[in-house]
Amino acid sequence: MKIACVGGGPASLYFSILMKRQDPSHEIAVHERNPAGSTYGWGVTYWAALLDKLREGDPESALAVGENSVRWSDGVAHVGDRTTVHHGDEGFGIGRRRLLDLLLDRARSLGVRVEFEHEIAADLLPEADLVVAGDGVNSALRERHADHFGSDITLGRNLYIWLGTTKVFDSFTFCFVESDHGWIWCYTYAFSEDHSTCVVECSPETWRGLGLDRGSEADGLALLEKLFADVLDGHGLIGRAQADGSAQWLTFRTLTNRTWHRDNLVLLGDAAHTTHYSIGAGTTLALEDAISLAGALREHADLESALAQYEQERKAALLPVQSAARHSAQWYENLPRYIRLPPAQMFALLGQRHSPLLPHIPPQLYYRIDRAAGQLEALRRFKRWLGPRVARTVQARSHR
Repeated sequence: MKIACVGGGPASLYFSILMKRQDPSHEIAVHERNPAGSTYGWGVTYWAALLDKLREGDPESALAVGENSVRWSDGVAHVGDRTTVHHGDEGFGIGRRRLLDLLLDRARSLGVRVEFEHEIAADLLPEADLVVAGDGVNSALRERHADHFGSDITLGRNLYIWLGTTKVFDSFTFCFVESDHGWIWCYTYAFSEDHSTCVVECSPETWRGLGLDRGSEADGLALLEKLFADVLDGHGLIGRAQADGSAQWLTFRTLTNRTWHRDNLVLLGDAAHTTHYSIGAGTTLALEDAISLAGALREHADLESALAQYEQERKAALLPVQSAARHSAQWYENLPRYIRLPPAQMFALLGQRHSPLLPHIPPQLYYRIDRAAGQLEALRRFKRWLGPRVARTVQARSHR
């Protein structure tokens, strides 16, 4: 096959690696409009299950990714002057730029042609048997056929900003600070030996009250450093990790599409779907898209059949993740409901924020039910059964 990947993100690069391993005669080009090394972003997170899948697909790149990742197993939450620790599953962090460099080197070693500063016009697609739109949430290729793909974007309520810091955290750390204008919080995790990611979030009212909607980036960073001084231990915050602009406050856009392919054009990664950053699954889902698409193309000689299988498989896999992400975002949007609980209870419900049942039960009652469910299998099964049904009932009423 002749394959053109538009967008040089992790999904496009990993898909090209898998396709070259399946058949070295495939002619594959990856077209990235930005210069090499200009990616925006700090670190990305993933879990051990993804590393296992990467080993199955390409042991060499999986080894490189694992060796260049940092690991943690604890979660720590600071709420004002209170701290609680949760011992959980092992997580991994890796710099986005480092991940891209590793996949780029591997793709080129297999014969993939990667072209930087090469923008593909949406109305002039490359001549190829398959065109992969891996050009992100703002995909120009998808937008040209927006009616066909049936794109839908839902805006979140809270504001967030993606920053870096030289403070290296040894746990996945949450810090909640009460200001004169409401709560503001950050999620932090290491992704290298000398840097961590720091995502800051707050309500629109707090954002405006603190003056973060006004002034320069430097003023904003100075204020955030003051607010999070205890957890940063004297380290500063760093704005955008490239020279073409400053760090931006954003509202998260959840993207879904009715269909993921049109003729020989198929959507991949953020061009097809997004999930709220608070569940840390974006990169994992994009790489799983690449694995699924390569697998479907291996199983079906007919392109339409392969793309239909890929779409069906990934949509089904995404349903529970998208639900979890939606409830996670809503948990933070309703933070005052939980933040006054005793630290251990608050952190326990932070871990349960994906539950469709949690928003409809008083938090302390939910905590007691959850503790009891951990001891009684019958109650645990009832809780799993009841949650989705309550959520569907509430959603149906809200649309009347």
